[in-house]
Amino acid sequence: MTQSVAEFQEKMRLLSKAFLTELPVKTKAIETAWLQFQDQKNPEALQSAQRKAHGLESTSKIFGYRELSQAAANLERALKRLLQDSPAWNGEPDQAVHQQITAHITELNRLTVKPRQDQALDYTKKLNDARCIDPEAASKVFVVDDDQESAQELAMQLSYYGYEVEVFGKLAKFRSAIQKNPHAMVLMNIEFSDDDHAGLRAMKEIQQKMDEPVQVMFLSSNDDLALRLETVRAGGIAYLTKPINSTDLIDQLDSFAALQTQEPFRVLMVDGSDAVLAYHAAILELAGMTVKTVSTADAVMKTLLEFNPDVILVDTYMPECSGIELTTVIRQIDGLLNLPIIYLSSENDFNTQQEAMRLSGDDFIVKPVEPERLVSAVTLRIRRARLLRGLMVRDGLTGLFNHTAIKEQLNREIVRSNRLKTPLSFAMVDVDFFKKINDKHGHAAGDRVLKSLARLLKQRLRGTDIVGRYGGEEFAVILTDTDAPGASRVIDEIRNVFSRLIHMSDNREFTVTFSCGIADIKHFPDAKSVSDAADKALHKAKKKGRNQVMTSAE
Repeated sequence: MTQSVAEFQEKMRLLSKAFLTELPVKTKAIETAWLQFQDQKNPEALQSAQRKAHGLESTSKIFGYRELSQAAANLERALKRLLQDSPAWNGEPDQAVHQQITAHITELNRLTVKPRQDQALDYTKKLNDARCIDPEAASKVFVVDDDQESAQELAMQLSYYGYEVEVFGKLAKFRSAIQKNPHAMVLMNIEFSDDDHAGLRAMKEIQQKMDEPVQVMFLSSNDDLALRLETVRAGGIAYLTKPINSTDLIDQLDSFAALQTQEPFRVLMVDGSDAVLAYHAAILELAGMTVKTVSTADAVMKTLLEFNPDVILVDTYMPECSGIELTTVIRQIDGLLNLPIIYLSSENDFNTQQEAMRLSGDDFIVKPVEPERLVSAVTLRIRRARLLRGLMVRDGLTGLFNHTAIKEQLNREIVRSNRLKTPLSFAMVDVDFFKKINDKHGHAAGDRVLKSLARLLKQRLRGTDIVGRYGGEEFAVILTDTDAPGASRVIDEIRNVFSRLIHMSDNREFTVTFSCGIADIKHFPDAKSVSDAADKALHKAKKKGRNQVMTSAE
């Protein structure tokens, strides 16, 4: 969570206070633009007045000033009708229309003196269910087994993949620990030396006392339906038979941990009103999302490249252009055709909404929007987009970026590093003697080795580093803010861990190693030269005996 409910409420109070302070200035700006249009027949002045009225309508409604919002909406509609009737400007002015607009501005000024808040706002209503899951205990694992040698070996294998593991040989100590850490994942052995079902019975008793079910995976030497049914009744989410294949176990653990540790949703918001931006950003941040706000159209492109959002929320009216025009420009940029764009506007004209959706929009939400509705709409769009994007850019076996995607990521990261003047390294990793692994242990075992290495790279590297499957048994790693010597130290540590992992095929254990070549953009400034240099370093590592890391300078 990026902020507490109390912090959110305080932010809302300050935003509402700031809105009241700035209100006279906003209404004066609308009146000034209108007077300028009357004096000069300048269409830009009329457009400015209409956009400012539109912004005031949505902002005042957000903070509960319904009467003020209605007055701004009446004015905005009248200005819009006049804009659409632009051919009449060259003749005699329509006195009735001008008088109507002037009357709306007078009413707006009257309400500005002492605006009335029509409703008490509960900003956090229904937001609790919409928040992202707290991932604080996603990597903690409790192994419960009185066979200490087996338990310690299992714990060591899990620790290689970044899990924090604690072993319990006694059920009494485990009972106490799970009360203090109810979100830990439990690997419970069913059979203990003094009781063949001790672990199963203990978990049944513990589950009855917990407010929320403990996530438990049962381990057993037996594999029969009756026992499996009993573990399900004890809250079991998985059942593994001994000897435990660590690759299968990690697959299971990762699948459950992924729900709690997924990368926060990235939302780019574009709106001409700073108050509206701050309000909606605070709601989404309370739900655990990462939000960037932009109030001018000319800043959108730079933010798009740097932030790489999952979704864009854009108002239909901007100071320099319309939201529809801005969306059309974004759609013309390579790689952004499928980026979800949601219009978030107080525009309630159905024809305008239809036009916005026809011209590259994915959804239209009318402001003000209930907080839970906003969070839900953004969440659904991002989940669907991530799923579709994953199918297009991810390798089916490992879940890493595929060859094309990792090359695109490398180009993007080199541009970013050159702009920020930060180091960047590119590593090529290749599994040693992979053909022999397939020939001796079978292709299924070879696939498990590749998945194991992919998982280890993801878990041992930073979240800012990028991993892809380059092809076959070859992987690529982009290490941001890291020079070649630093990258070499990081990858060599992973190489050392990988060489100690135990793989299994037909109950036979075997180990595997990898070789790696590294280059950085200090010496090879573009994507082709740095990838070629890393590939040459990889071949050098193989010629020198494999199971080692070489840099392009060595």
